Amino acid sequence: MRVVILGGTGNISTSIVRLLVAQGHEVTCYNRGQSAVQLPEGVRIINGDRQDRETFEKTMQQEKFDAAIDMISFNKEDAESSIRAFRGVKHFVQCSTVCTYGVEYEWLPVSEDHRLRPISGYGQGKVDADKALMEAYYREGFPVTILKPSTTYGPAIGILRQVAWDFTWIDRILKGKPILICGDGKALHSFLHVDDAAKAFVGVLGKAHCVGQTYNVVPRGFITWEEHHKLAMKVLGKEVELIGVPLQTLKSIDSGRFGICEEIFAHNDYYSCEKLMRDVPEFVPTVSLEEGMRQVFDVMKQEGRIPNSDNETWEDEIIAAWHGAFAPLANAAKA
Repeated sequence: MRVVILGGTGNISTSIVRLLVAQGHEVTCYNRGQSAVQLPEGVRIINGDRQDRETFEKTMQQEKFDAAIDMISFNKEDAESSIRAFRGVKHFVQCSTVCTYGVEYEWLPVSEDHRLRPISGYGQGKVDADKALMEAYYREGFPVTILKPSTTYGPAIGILRQVAWDFTWIDRILKGKPILICGDGKALHSFLHVDDAAKAFVGVLGKAHCVGQTYNVVPRGFITWEEHHKLAMKVLGKEVELIGVPLQTLKSIDSGRFGICEEIFAHNDYYSCEKLMRDVPEFVPTVSLEEGMRQVFDVMKQEGRIPNSDNETWEDEIIAAWHGAFAPLANAAKA
């Protein structure tokens, strides 16, 4: 199958490219050529910017690919451009996100028929893009499948903590420093290694029963953020104290820094993968979180990508202030 990936050098898409090549597909990546990622031998690259709509759409129409996987569609305009660019393609896969559901759930685990209530601009943009694609499916039979990953991780991007988009937490554990969590750290979450996520994107291709469908790309089960951080300590060989601070307090200190916590990580984010596992038997996650953490931490160490926590003071300042605020209460309780 002749497959084009819009992107191809990102967190999940690098693994998708490798899996497609391993299965013998003819793979092309369309991107701006700004990444240093080394793609497998035999992968063709077309450099271009999808925001140059006319050139992008004309190029894709001339190529006549069998299938397309869009990893860089973030709004209605991107989706409408893809509909024009890939008119006549046999299968089109859209990378969406579980952020389309928002954080207020009627049931857990959240299934694909749940109401959409995004609270972030990213989530709303994906809702608009997905809607445009599904309208094209119902209107003209545009062969779209929408995939919604949750938190994916791998050597290229690293693995996140709960409270912020920040990797100094790894160095803090290695140096025995306490780390912040949100509240009691009991919020539910799930993590999927990028190699396992790739199985969903490649697995849906060519399956007629997947056209017109939406799937959550997540593993079975969940872990609390407290357990997540303690597992990281086990992998890194050092135990540190977890300091729980309420979300509202974190927001009052720096709403920008802790935005990812407010938008998703402070909440019980638990999604169902049963529909995907039923329709795509190839989707069988095999990389355990412990194994994946070990791989990611080793690569980040080797490449010098773990930031020096001594250069950042914000976490120690918050912990010191939090201890200071509660010290009088603790002393009073002992009296």
